[in-house]
This record gives sequence, structure tokens and C-alpha cells, in this order.
Amino acid sequence: MRPFPILLAAGVIALGAAAVAQRQDAFVQSRNHPAIAYDKTPGTDRVAALNRRLQAGEVELAFDPVSGYLRSLLSALDVPVESQTLVFSQTSFQAVLINVNNPRALYFNDSVSVGWVRGGEVLEVAAHDPRLGAVFYQLEQTRAARPQLTRNVQCLACHLSWDTLGVPGLFVMTMYPLPDDPNAYANGFPNNHNSPFSERWGGWYVTGEHGAARHMGNIPVMPADKGKSTLTMPLRPRKSVEGLFDLKGYPSPHSDVVALMVLNHQTHMTNLMTRVAWEARVAAHDRPADGAARVQSAANDLVDYMLFVDEARPTSPVRGSSAFTTTFASTGPRDGKGRSLRELDLQRRLMRYPCSYMIYSEAFDAMPAAAKDAVYGRMWEVLSGRERSPRYNRLSVADRRAILEILRDTKKGLPSYFTVTVQ
Repeated sequence: MRPFPILLAAGVIALGAAAVAQRQDAFVQSRNHPAIAYDKTPGTDRVAALNRRLQAGEVELAFDPVSGYLRSLLSALDVPVESQTLVFSQTSFQAVLINVNNPRALYFNDSVSVGWVRGGEVLEVAAHDPRLGAVFYQLEQTRAARPQLTRNVQCLACHLSWDTLGVPGLFVMTMYPLPDDPNAYANGFPNNHNSPFSERWGGWYVTGEHGAARHMGNIPVMPADKGKSTLTMPLRPRKSVEGLFDLKGYPSPHSDVVALMVLNHQTHMTNLMTRVAWEARVAAHDRPADGAARVQSAANDLVDYMLFVDEARPTSPVRGSSAFTTTFASTGPRDGKGRSLRELDLQRRLMRYPCSYMIYSEAFDAMPAAAKDAVYGRMWEVLSGRERSPRYNRLSVADRRAILEILRDTKKGLPSYFTVTVQ
């Protein structure tokens, strides 16, 4: 079985100068280091748990003639249909089936991503395992009495690279339009919430309001698609993808811009958490001289990202085309004032309170004590105002105070020093 990328381009990727300049350090040990043992360690993620229930007959998956197990699997994994995003660049092993008239659909929640290609042989699934990082599975799109999702480490041919910080991970890829040259290679780069809008979503459908913000979505990128679609430059927002292609089998007519923005944030956040955890496990196992320094460096990168310190903020208000904004904000804990880290802003920035909701994830809680100590210590330096670097001025006193108040009410296991009042 060939590897199947879920959120990235296969082949040769030419990274732009800006993307290279922003590269961070990465995990440099083997994924099968004794402290990690990625290939041999059974997963404890949501997909592994579902497999056990399927095998025991506690759960059944319904098969649809067009979409196969898609809708049933989304329901079983509690992945909302509203999270649908659509990518039409041929950046999957199922590339022969993907084009502007048959885009690959992606769905996600905080811990699982599901990819579907109409007419494809498998559903592509990635789960964020609390210990292992991203673990990849496939589900055969063939009716079976007790279907099982099988793990496939071959996916790491694309899903473990410098761009995933040296750990099994995910990322969202922007593709440049390719020239009409049959020998042209894939040309693009990964995005996260630090990427300017102008560099996001090449090869993706984008629906919803984005005001004057320019992006690279809704433009054909493959030579075979040019002149064969009604896609236009993204100056005019699209309410949906209805009328662009046959929607048979797709649960939603949207590729919501807000879902794409959240996906931009979440994919890199999962990689950062995995890297911190793996650095700490290797340091505890090998006790290298630079072990603590590598853990702290990884923790600093994670904290900067989870507090949106370098976020590329929208130049205009953003509004989604589906119910994703409401669905996403409706889950997760709230503090005594009714505030939540899942509240979206979409006027000045992505989140109303700039601290990642992924702090509540199983993967965050499963990090070794040394990793969590480093992360919490750095968070306190920033949120308390002890960190004086000008780049942290984007976090106002009101932002920092609100984040701390929300965490005190909603996050178990906070260090005692988080109770100190910020002036």
C-alpha cells in the first residue's frame, strides 16, 4: 500500500524563502528510539478505541453506496460535518481521482482527521495519539460485517519531515498554480496561523466572507483543470461550492474559511505538542547534557504558538459560510463568567482569548512532567508579564488576565503559581 498524505503534498516541494526563514528546530532522533518506539507501540487514540468497540460488536458502521463509511465514521468519532474543507490539488496517493470537480474532503475535531475521496478505495484517518503523536489509519471502502481501521506507518514517508518538526504530524499545504508542463513538480509550502492570508489555501476551495483579505484559494492549480472550471480569483467570496461540481456524496456544500483557519492552527499545534513530549522522553531516557535545554526550547516554541504571539491577523472581518463557527464554540469548558478558550473572534484575530483550546487535549495532559513543567513555566513568564520582549506586547494585560482567569476555572493540574493575580 502506498502512503497517503492527508493534509500535504506528495512529491518534491519547493519551499518559499519566507517559509524557510521561519523554520524552527526539530526532533532529531529516530521515531523508534527506545523512549518512543513509535512503530511497535500500540495506539491509545480515539481510532484505536473505536476499533476495539467495532471488534466487540458494540458499534456498527453503516455503508453508503456513494460515500461508503464516511458519514458513519464521522459520527462514531464525533467529527462534525461542519468541519468539512475541500482540497482539489492532486496531493494525495489517490491523485488520479482528485480535481476541481472531485475534491478531497477533510473533516476534523480536536484529535482526529478524516479524509474522503469520492470513488476512492479507502478513507484516510489520522489520530493524535496522547503518546505517539499523529498515528495514521485507513478504512477500506468495502462493505464488511465488522470493518476495522488498519494502521499504516508508510504514511510517514510524507508525514514525518522537517515541516512536521521531525515527529509524525500533519500540516496544511498551499500549492502554487503549476505551469502547463507535464514534468513540473509540486510547488508549495505548509501553512499555520502565522502565515499571511495571502499565502494560504492554494489548491483549496474557500467559502465564506473574508472582506479585503486576499488568499490563494479558489484558483485552479493543476494544468488539467485550467479552463475547465468556473473558479475565479478570490476577490468575490463564495457562499458555497454549489454549482461548481456535482455534490453527490458530499455531506456539506461548504469549505468554510473559519474551519480552514482553525485547521491551520491545530495541525501545527499538534506537532509542537508531540515534539515537546518526545524531547522530554528522550532526555529522561538518555540524560544528554543538552536534554533540558532541548526540552525548554521546544516548550518555548509551543508556548509562543499556543498564545498566538506571531499570529498573522486578518486584515478584514471573517465570517464562515456554514455552522462551523457555532459548532466549534459550543463545546469545551467555560469559566465562572461564561468565557471559553473556544470562542472565536474573527474580527481582529482568530480567537477571542488568545490561548489554544488544545491545552485541554489528551495529548497535552499526557506530556511527561518535565515537558509540562517547562510549558507551564514559560506560559507563566509570558502571562504574568515577566517576559519583557516587545514581541509579546501583542498580548494585552486584559488578554493575559482573561486567559489566566479562564484557565484557573477550567484547567485541571495547573501549577499553584498560576493563582497569583496579574496586575
